[in-house]
Amino acid sequence: MRANWNLVVDKILTHTNDEDLSVLFQLLLTEEERSAVSGRLQVFQTLLAGEMSQRQIAAENQVSIATITRCSNYLKNMSPSQRAKVRKLILD
Repeated sequence: MRANWNLVVDKILTHTNDEDLSVLFQLLLTEEERSAVSGRLQVFQTLLAGEMSQRQIAAENQVSIATITRCSNYLKNMSPSQRAKVRKLILD
């Protein structure tokens, strides 16, 4: 079976109720995966805010330096317009 990410995104977009989305994510992701996604979002938010060092981010969010480095490198490789869009998506 080949994964179809668009199917996942479409299914998520059909639900606007928080409770329904929570059930859907519990079905699709393990607790560990949900925690990893949450941690990664927090890392991106903190990196974009630019107020903490990577060590501080790791300690505050209980994530590895490797995760922070991956997120940081991802942001560095984005164009300014992509970074602005991501900033708007996750900081507003």
